[in-house]
Amino acid sequence: MQEIAFSIGSLTIHWYGILSACGFLSAMLALLWKRHIAGVSKDNIMDIGMIAMFAGIAGARIFYVIQFHEQFEGDFLKIFRVDQGGLVFYGGFILSTIVLITYCKIKKINLARLLDVFAPAVALGHAFGRLGCFMQGCCFGKPAGDSWMGVVFPAGSAPSMKYPAPATGDIFIQKVQSLPLYPTQLIEAGVNFALFGLLFFIAGRFKKPGRVAGIYVVCYAVLRFLMEFMRGDHTHSVAGLTPSQSVALFVTAPIGILMIVFAGKWGGNGAPDPMENLKKEEPEAKKK
Repeated sequence: MQEIAFSIGSLTIHWYGILSACGFLSAMLALLWKRHIAGVSKDNIMDIGMIAMFAGIAGARIFYVIQFHEQFEGDFLKIFRVDQGGLVFYGGFILSTIVLITYCKIKKINLARLLDVFAPAVALGHAFGRLGCFMQGCCFGKPAGDSWMGVVFPAGSAPSMKYPAPATGDIFIQKVQSLPLYPTQLIEAGVNFALFGLLFFIAGRFKKPGRVAGIYVVCYAVLRFLMEFMRGDHTHSVAGLTPSQSVALFVTAPIGILMIVFAGKWGGNGAPDPMENLKKEEPEAKKK
């Protein structure tokens, strides 16, 4: 873990911000590569990507502030310091999805195909974001005991505050590092990279639009539900479930399953299926 990458005068650049930027850029490249699936131009996909990004950051920050509001008492401006971490993925996912649905409705874009394009891009961007979480020291895991997976975070970090290692001497003046904790950030990053590879490969291969997006939603819901059992940064839970587990179990997973089952029957917005047009154009191109 290393929060600060470098400083230029009074300007401090955090690894979280750098890796988040890498995530956005890599996601944009993935969108550009697969944009033909949604039948949108290069300029359009760039605009849509930017809109989704800002909506995602806003939603993720809003959810974080609501969940950890005590961190911002007496320092309102701290809410805007997103470069230092403090984002809840589900918040960004929900708000950006609402914005995309509205945008596609207005522009008459096939929403199902567009979400099929976004699915691998979101997984890739999220993977880089989790690497940023590791460097920032947020979204940390529970004590790993004697497991080889245990990662020790430095003294003064959020993990060391919640799970301090046994101290020697006067513990009131001595800062201690954390106990070995499960590297939940790295585990989730690795799974997201693998999920990106799968989704990128299958995007555009299904006849019915929306199935790739549904697969992503279900896979992430399962991943997040399981990862929450290893997370150690929770402040509260209801009936033994964290807020993210409740969303995954009762909202995200059911929606993802419905997206898969009813693929091809939602999100058309009256727009033609661009993949069908491509299939019609291929034989004509071969004749020429």
